Amino acid sequence: MITLEKLRDLDIDVGSNSRSLHLSAASGLQCLGTALYVIADDELHLGVFPVAGSGRGHLFRLFDGELPKTKGDRKKRKPDLEALIFVPPFSDFSYGALLAIGSGSRRNRKRGVLVGVDAQGAIVTPARSVDLSFILDPLAEEFGELNIEGAVVVGEELRLLQRGNKRCNDNAIVRYPLDDILNALSNDQLEPLGPSAVDRFDLGAIQGTPFGFTDAAALSNGDIVFSAVAEDTENTYLDGPCLGAGIGIIDERGILVAFDLLEYPHKIEGIHAAEGDAVVDLLLVTDADNPDIPAGLFSTQIAR
Repeated sequence: MITLEKLRDLDIDVGSNSRSLHLSAASGLQCLGTALYVIADDELHLGVFPVAGSGRGHLFRLFDGELPKTKGDRKKRKPDLEALIFVPPFSDFSYGALLAIGSGSRRNRKRGVLVGVDAQGAIVTPARSVDLSFILDPLAEEFGELNIEGAVVVGEELRLLQRGNKRCNDNAIVRYPLDDILNALSNDQLEPLGPSAVDRFDLGAIQGTPFGFTDAAALSNGDIVFSAVAEDTENTYLDGPCLGAGIGIIDERGILVAFDLLEYPHKIEGIHAAEGDAVVDLLLVTDADNPDIPAGLFSTQIAR
């Protein structure tokens, strides 16, 4: 089993314009330079934290407006951003950009947002909202219940991670040529774009509840390391208790080669990998499914 070390809660500086003093539903993670970027699926902002130390973060606005404070109303209106990736330079983004991706599980969850960064990974442009229905609508026909929970850039491909549930256990990795996606984003494309491949995976189950993908990170050899949880829910909308969680590896051939459970079932929703000589250092963020509980930042190591 894998043991996680908690590094800190994802607390927000008290001067930030936030309904609370922390992120509670962390769902995606990227490290660029000295900054740790975290999206939360119930926010209109990006959390920006220092990689080192335990300092509080601040919020960077992604979408205009405000979300309701009550959990039920907030859930109905949230953009449900579930994946955060770094894409290489294209169009006006000379040093690349962060791309946040909505789950696509409801009509109002098909948006994304682009944020440009500089050579050191610091944000240098306002957020630009993008319509991602051109890739998400075709996937709604592929899956019984669309729920994109993670994304990763592997070489020249963008891969989206579809997460299943108890009623529709349909986990998959959906592949696209990265250039096709970046060209579409550059030209505000609305013409539907289908995937180049769809690879389905059975990650097993615990107490009758299947494991589903929550995020992934690329390794230099073409493998990906992914996180998955077994959440006791029968659809893409309702939350449920987390019965188990794990970290696995899918190799460059698309074969599941490892999947190990966490000692404690933290609901891991974001993962970042840094490769060492013999190990891979992982940072992970959690979603507590409770606005009063801060999301946590954790670390662990796995063998290469």
